[in-house]
Amino acid sequence: METREWLLKTHGPVCAYCERKVRRDRITLDHVTPRKGKTAYDRRDNLVLACPACNIDKADKQFLTFLLARKSRAAAVLRYGAHLSAMLIKLASEIAGPEATARAARLADPDYPYLD
Repeated sequence: METREWLLKTHGPVCAYCERKVRRDRITLDHVTPRKGKTAYDRRDNLVLACPACNIDKADKQFLTFLLARKSRAAAVLRYGAHLSAMLIKLASEIAGPEATARAARLADPDYPYLD
């Protein structure tokens, strides 16, 4: 299954950086680690769905720089980017903090009955 469709099926049309819902035809794919012309970065563990505003704001910024500018992005990435590489998840977790990390884990549990 194509990555974009897999992400839409998994999370719906929700931005992995700001958690904003976007029309399916407007949501974009973003390379978490900028690819700069290298196809090796087109892997599923380096792609998330992003609203057009976040995709433009992130552009070719490094992941760390982008998350530190607004720490709530790190918490969103933990929830909508659980498929990312372990290194990226660890970085987001350290920036988001223990409460946000625990919340993302709770919300990822299919048996958790609340929306928080």
